[in-house]
Amino acid sequence: MKLKLKLLLLLLFILNHHVDSGSIVKFLPGFEGPLPFELETGYIGIGEKEEVQSFYYFIKSENNPKEDPLLLWLSGGPGCSSITGLLFENGPLALKSEVYNGSVPSLVSTTYSWTKTANIIFLDQPIGAGFSYSRTPLIDTPTDTGEVKNIHEFLQKWLSKHPQFSSNPFYACGDSYSGMIVPALVQEISKGNYICCTPPINLQGYILGNPITSIEDQNYQVPFSHGMALISDELYESIRRACNGNYFNVDSRNTKCLKLVEEYHKCTDKLNEFNILSPDCDTTSPNCFLYPYYLLSYWINDETVRNALHVNKWSIGEWERCTHLRLIPYNKDINNSIPYHMNNSISGYRSLIYSGDHDLTVPYLATQAWIKSLNYSIIHEWRPWMIKDQIAGYIYIVWINGQPL
Repeated sequence: MKLKLKLLLLLLFILNHHVDSGSIVKFLPGFEGPLPFELETGYIGIGEKEEVQSFYYFIKSENNPKEDPLLLWLSGGPGCSSITGLLFENGPLALKSEVYNGSVPSLVSTTYSWTKTANIIFLDQPIGAGFSYSRTPLIDTPTDTGEVKNIHEFLQKWLSKHPQFSSNPFYACGDSYSGMIVPALVQEISKGNYICCTPPINLQGYILGNPITSIEDQNYQVPFSHGMALISDELYESIRRACNGNYFNVDSRNTKCLKLVEEYHKCTDKLNEFNILSPDCDTTSPNCFLYPYYLLSYWINDETVRNALHVNKWSIGEWERCTHLRLIPYNKDINNSIPYHMNNSISGYRSLIYSGDHDLTVPYLATQAWIKSLNYSIIHEWRPWMIKDQIAGYIYIVWINGQPL
């Protein structure tokens, strides 16, 4: 009898441990056959009573998961689901762009996934984004700095439930508004690694794409527009002189600047701000390059998909890719992430910063400007980045404390 009781208790422990650690997803509606990689989804409770439930997708490296880096991916917004990264940026699956016919939209494998050589956690944050939710009404308004602490706690708890990845090199990653969160998160993790009695995270650095760093980024839209021939030389010279580099927070008494800013908007407002070479189109139209975003809402709100992803049925209503915190207030209390970049580099953490050259929202000129403002030594001047025999982009490398960033 005692032996049976011990076995029962052991079984209950294993089952509870399995639930807490997430659930393996072997099949997804819209994808033919079993998934060619290992996907796990689940929730991690945040806070003393774990009222906040943070939802994640975890994909093991298809190469060597025991030794390959562990990456955390945060999407921007704030308030965009991390499945944006998984299905549209760097994951092993993508939505097939075909006219919606009422059935579950199709998924296809990609050839460019970062999971070819890395383990990746795609985290829905802050609360209200994706499938992350709170069991009770929030007492405090979420903030940038609060989210940094929540994500740090998420990582500590996730690694305690997945100790096999605790020694893997860790990198925090994201794009767009994550440029405000990730640098602060790296600093938080670094400090936490020196606190007694908490297992250290094997932090090595971070990766950011088209990252927002401050409100000043927006001012680089004007010189970017000029460089891309979106506005004339005459308008650019006039607006530059009249506005003195400040184009979007103009003193109402500067009527000349305000008038020129109006002329600027006439030239640019009808563009697709995320990719100026693509049409500013209706996402519900199959001819729009953003049509897969429209398909995503049909795919992920399908009951069979939610069941396959092990989403708690009572957690949220209709899923939205980007809530922009429409339903939950949010305070942006990090005004400038450049000091975090500086502290992290001084602490020896490497960073990879990349920018698309047709993004008007966070133009590459803004990224170049804040990197140059750090006054680090350039060890590799601007040069082509080659894939086989083709130029795929351009790169330069800076150093600090004898370490490449």
